[in-house]
Amino acid sequence: MAQAIPGNTPPVSHPMGLFADGVKGALRIGQTAMVLSRTGLRWASGERPPFPRLLRRTFEELGATYIKLGQFIASSPTFFPAAYVEEFQGCLDQTTPLPFSVMERILREEFDQPLDQLFHSIDPVPLASASIAQVHCARLLNGDEVVLKIQKPGVSNILLTDLNFLYLSARITEKLAPKLAWTSMSGVVQEIQRTMMEECDFVKEANNLETFARFLEDTGNRDATVPKVYRDLSSRRVLTMERFHGVPLTDLESIRRFSKDPERTLITAMNTWFASLTQCEFFHADVHAGNLMVLEDGRIGFIDFGIVGRIRPTTWEGVSDFMAAIMAGDFNRMADAMLRIGITNDTVDVDALAKDLSSVQQHLDGMVPDYDSAHVMDQTEDDVNHLLMDLVRIGESHGLHFPREFALLIKQFLYFDRYVHILAPEMDMFVDERLNMLH
Repeated sequence: MAQAIPGNTPPVSHPMGLFADGVKGALRIGQTAMVLSRTGLRWASGERPPFPRLLRRTFEELGATYIKLGQFIASSPTFFPAAYVEEFQGCLDQTTPLPFSVMERILREEFDQPLDQLFHSIDPVPLASASIAQVHCARLLNGDEVVLKIQKPGVSNILLTDLNFLYLSARITEKLAPKLAWTSMSGVVQEIQRTMMEECDFVKEANNLETFARFLEDTGNRDATVPKVYRDLSSRRVLTMERFHGVPLTDLESIRRFSKDPERTLITAMNTWFASLTQCEFFHADVHAGNLMVLEDGRIGFIDFGIVGRIRPTTWEGVSDFMAAIMAGDFNRMADAMLRIGITNDTVDVDALAKDLSSVQQHLDGMVPDYDSAHVMDQTEDDVNHLLMDLVRIGESHGLHFPREFALLIKQFLYFDRYVHILAPEMDMFVDERLNMLH
């Protein structure tokens, strides 16, 4: 599996390392074949759920790459049919934790010194365990509290093997079915590959954290922050960061302990994110409540920069106009913005598109928050995804195809609209002068 997808060259390896990777790649292909065989046998024996559900279950059996692929499908209604986007909302990234001895071995491989010369203590019970990495709390010798994001063994090789296999399959499928060239399956796989391999490189995530920190400093923003990166204790497979203490942005009762004005706290979070669209190299592309914390000192903490987005100014202008039109109920303006954002080979009837878009207003008005903090994040995710799928479905029914950045941006906007309902129900996002979202 030495050949990578075009445009993504892996680092040069020692011949013995290449041989070992080749063996691991061959074993991975065998493992994939076994899972697919079991799925086929169950189908032959009469166990035949709807295909989207069958595919999700198979992906979860196949492990890390396919779980991440499932999450990509769930967040990409611009690429995939609605039935698959909806089914893969259930493709969770929480996995059974690996024993600490396995993660400790990774730490020993990454650092030259004994661990007791670097850390005072490491909690063997993980704070979280996902398909790619496991997170452990730790304390440094100087007393600093940190979190260690440790990549699970073999993940990078598995991802590259699986994605090369998917890319080859997509290219063959496109040759056999030329009509699929419009959807560019191989191009989708390349985008998935770029996203996943970046998420696997913790050096890039460290760079993202430090770039965002510089953006905050350059803009004089002292009300938001990101975790400090400990570079001497970080590598491609280990990321050591400052540990934040706080609560999710949707935990209104807890926020009131740290902030006298939850509405002002929300405005700070929104203005920080909006400013990053034009003044930072990237924007945080997953601002669900778990990644926005209100810290004990009242500041907003942005965490988890594994997924970021970059956008052209023209696309951003179109998206901001689109969201303003949604909030104003101006469907003709929505249709016009969609034409500027999307790609089409057809002549689009703007009035017909505007008429179809009017149906989303009822869905938007129905997004009434559940103030039970135990359920609010899941409800928010579901509401946002369903509305996003409706918008994309309507656009595509009129021959429009959208870049993935459109879905990423709209999704973050809808998250913030949801947070407004929870923390500042009297505020109008597009009228309030304290918000700088369109500047």
